[in-house]
Amino acid sequence: MNPKIAIVAGSTRTGSVNKKLAMEAARRLGKTDVHLTLIDLVDYPLPLYDGDDEVERGIPVNAMKLAEQINRQDGLLIVSPEYNSSVPPLLKNAIDWASRVRRLGDRPVQPFKGLVVGLASVSPGSGGGMKGLEAWRPVMRSVGAEVITSQCAVPNAGKAFDDETGLAEDSVRMRFDALLESLIDVSRSLARTLERD
Repeated sequence: MNPKIAIVAGSTRTGSVNKKLAMEAARRLGKTDVHLTLIDLVDYPLPLYDGDDEVERGIPVNAMKLAEQINRQDGLLIVSPEYNSSVPPLLKNAIDWASRVRRLGDRPVQPFKGLVVGLASVSPGSGGGMKGLEAWRPVMRSVGAEVITSQCAVPNAGKAFDDETGLAEDSVRMRFDALLESLIDVSRSLARTLERD
């Protein structure tokens, strides 16, 4: 079975190094047998999550669309910047909203339940965004995802990429490829049996 895997970057900033790493992941996964989807948060603008807002207005259409897209996947690669040793609010807010979706049409859903999640980041600092990746683990587990052990934090963003191989350092390329391979393998073995459109 060819797993369905999506990639989402936690930044929409022009020139974001994490978007660049997400595109590198797409290039590499595009050479495999996976069914690949790119999720761009620009396409899913959402208000800040507020419980009162949800009660008064319901779940926004873009949260429903995002949840539907996630619900179709077996795996998800999160490529996330680190903000103050934690997660970026843009992506956290999108996940908070999507996690509130319980029905799509006449079907009950839990968009993240059983979803296999891989984590990657790139940062100007020497830690490569490692603290942010560790902060994602309890968040994704709390919504029902299976977070794989492999992850890849890419340090020194200014020197991390080249024009020929995408990632400049052999050791980083090996870690990134190991993450992608693990994401594919676990997504294939734990492929969700949820009904999809």
